[in-house]
Amino acid sequence: MNTNTGSSSARPRDHLIAAGKLYPGTWKVADEFRADRGKDLPDWPDWCYLPLAAAYAIVSGGGSNRVPLNLAGDVGRLGALMAWRVTQGIYRFDPALFERLIETPVSGDIPHEILYRLPEWAVYVETPGLRYRDSPLYGVFAHLEFDINHQRPELRLLLDAEIALEPFPLHLGPWSLEESIRRMTDVAKVQGLAVGASIPAGELVSEARPIIEPILSLLLYLCAENAEIGDGQARPANPTPKRTKSGPRLFAPDRPTTWDVGVRLGAALRRAYHASETAGDGTHAGPRPHVRGAHWHGFRSGAMKREDGSPIAAGDREFKLRWLPPIPVKLDDVSDLPATIRPVKGQ
Repeated sequence: MNTNTGSSSARPRDHLIAAGKLYPGTWKVADEFRADRGKDLPDWPDWCYLPLAAAYAIVSGGGSNRVPLNLAGDVGRLGALMAWRVTQGIYRFDPALFERLIETPVSGDIPHEILYRLPEWAVYVETPGLRYRDSPLYGVFAHLEFDINHQRPELRLLLDAEIALEPFPLHLGPWSLEESIRRMTDVAKVQGLAVGASIPAGELVSEARPIIEPILSLLLYLCAENAEIGDGQARPANPTPKRTKSGPRLFAPDRPTTWDVGVRLGAALRRAYHASETAGDGTHAGPRPHVRGAHWHGFRSGAMKREDGSPIAAGDREFKLRWLPPIPVKLDDVSDLPATIRPVKGQ
């Protein structure tokens, strides 16, 4: 399920149209699946538009049918496009902010619960300059999956490269990016053996991190509570179902909406870098203007003592992570711009 498209902003819409033609009636079936949530079908968290089991049923033809190996990728592709269709948000980062974010390492445990705060069920993030397997990567669809069978949350990426529209899942939990990739490859190996296919797990792990890590940083910024998205007049959000004769229904927009991300912060970063390059060595009053690199900040929070006065061990207190973007230092006019991520409940 690939399409040849023109500009990067046209690509996601073209992929959506192609999917609708390849699997006619998909959007109506998606509405029906959502209407059966918690009734004829198991329930799932609000941060998931529709579990991939629905896409599997559509690609397989339903019932006891199995998806053939040559169509296995269409499950991930269709699942991402179904989730993106109802909002159609395209996220375009300011170049200065984009460069700083993709340089930010994702070390230690991923703050996975933060990803439940994606601004829409699915987003399309433009990725100018990034490459995937020696091919331009125009963007990436990202949405959250809830595996009904295993009760497992996943971050589902759909890489929009020139050579392919390729699904890539990450299993979410209190572990590192490497562990997420390893868990994905372990499942892929088992599934591959079931259909007689060999999955080169080692190659997947080595190839995945260089492209997944910068994408993850971009997505984490979108999940920041005070992330700068849009012009301040409107914010992206999931739509509210409208009542119809056949029950509540989500109506997809006629065209995508492009959201500019980090315009003010990007401008501030450019000023900060310019100031840091042109300023002197500083004085006794403090350091010269500069930009402190983006980084993760982890900390323990919660009560230090129990009600009886006994101390609570550090390891028993809740561990939280915040992502701190590049911080201009000694530049008063942009001191209020950096965004931080605040931990939230998972479900």
